[in-house]
Amino acid sequence: MHSTLRTHNTLRTHSTLRTHRTRRAAQAAAAAVIVGALALTGCGGDNDKGGSGKPSGGGKESGATVTLPELNGQSLEVAAVWTGGEQANFKKVLAEFEKRTGAKVTFVPAQDPIINFLGSKIAGGQPPDVALLPQPGAIKQAVDKKWAKPIGPEAQAELGKNYSQGWQDIGKVGGKQYGVYYKAANKSLIWYNAKVFENAGAQEPKTWQELMSAAQKVYDSGVTPFSVGGAEGWTLTDWFENVYLSQAGPDKYDQLAQHKIKWTDPSVKDALTTLAQIWGKKDYVAGGAKGALQTEFTKSVTQTFTGGDQPKAGMVFEGDFVQVNIAETKAKIGTDAKVFPFPRVGSEAPVVSGGDAAVILKDSKAAQALVTFLASPDAATIQAKLGGYLSPNKKVPNSAYPNPVQQKIAKSLIASGDNFRFDMSDQAPQAFGGTPGKGEWKDLQDFLKNPKDVAGTQAKLEADAAKAYGG
Repeated sequence: MHSTLRTHNTLRTHSTLRTHRTRRAAQAAAAAVIVGALALTGCGGDNDKGGSGKPSGGGKESGATVTLPELNGQSLEVAAVWTGGEQANFKKVLAEFEKRTGAKVTFVPAQDPIINFLGSKIAGGQPPDVALLPQPGAIKQAVDKKWAKPIGPEAQAELGKNYSQGWQDIGKVGGKQYGVYYKAANKSLIWYNAKVFENAGAQEPKTWQELMSAAQKVYDSGVTPFSVGGAEGWTLTDWFENVYLSQAGPDKYDQLAQHKIKWTDPSVKDALTTLAQIWGKKDYVAGGAKGALQTEFTKSVTQTFTGGDQPKAGMVFEGDFVQVNIAETKAKIGTDAKVFPFPRVGSEAPVVSGGDAAVILKDSKAAQALVTFLASPDAATIQAKLGGYLSPNKKVPNSAYPNPVQQKIAKSLIASGDNFRFDMSDQAPQAFGGTPGKGEWKDLQDFLKNPKDVAGTQAKLEADAAKAYGG
């Protein structure tokens, strides 16, 4: 099996590939499940019909924000790893592009890791015209291999109008724009059992102090406040990343992600000390440290929403993709299961994100037009209405999302502006940030077991990071 990629061009091992597949599978499944679980699609209108009309032959249709060229007779292929409902909904976006331009678009299902899939296609002389790539490092790898082509002025203009500078910058390599981030994930959310909060008299917190207050009320009501899936180290890195990003700030986050500062830095001490307020608080974590370290991610979610108003825990932290796991419990999202943004520890609430960027592999008028369309609010609004999708495009109206839960998640993502960051462990060498039983995963699991040992944890993190980063 080929290794998958990570940001900054470091290759990951099979264990990391499995982790990415687990996360991506959860997100893809969520795209299919969310609409049914909420029974609130908010769809309708011509956008849902896709290419059901005569091709417009170019120009700007009524209500459209972007002008597209006439492409009658031209065809192109778009590759992505999306399956199920996610793929079906994206095809409706492509159908609208066909309707407005006269082009013929074929969706090519890709295998993960998509870079390896594209390599085989390119070696066979049949690359797709456009590919949707996860992570900034995927774009850089495509550029380094001389596969990717820079986007043109039309798409660049759409980016400038519709995206924050941060979302534009992560699609750049060497100062040139190669990627247009069409899809995003919000990994800075805390889901809670609504009945537990109601019984405890707890309110949705906006600050870390308010979170601790809410947790105490939940505890006093007889329910353990937090469920933690400590058996999988990536859940613990996500906890750390959200606390660190909010407390230390984006610049420090970038420096630590690239190991430009050491894990013995005082900012890491502060974040670990903050985490210990939950991990080290007696009876604040379901099953205690020992139980949490034996709890898989999926169970950490489901045990929060089973047992009526006496579940194993009142809250669980993770991204928007946990909706598929919540749906398995028969809890109604938005009624039984509610969500709030990860509370701010410092001056700003954190948003740790992921996403997929459209990258051109075969430069043509049609490929450039498609990427321009994907950079517009026209395309993203179509898929937003269908559910199970988040867009980093700030011009997509919040009302386009089909229910209050999706609207809150989207609003939090857009409100982060340029302060969002990609998952830090995904930016690290796999030996440090992506291997079960080793590196950051193991060190944070040990810290969960003994949250008093802040200095010792820092020392282990730095030793493992130095070895993995090669210095």
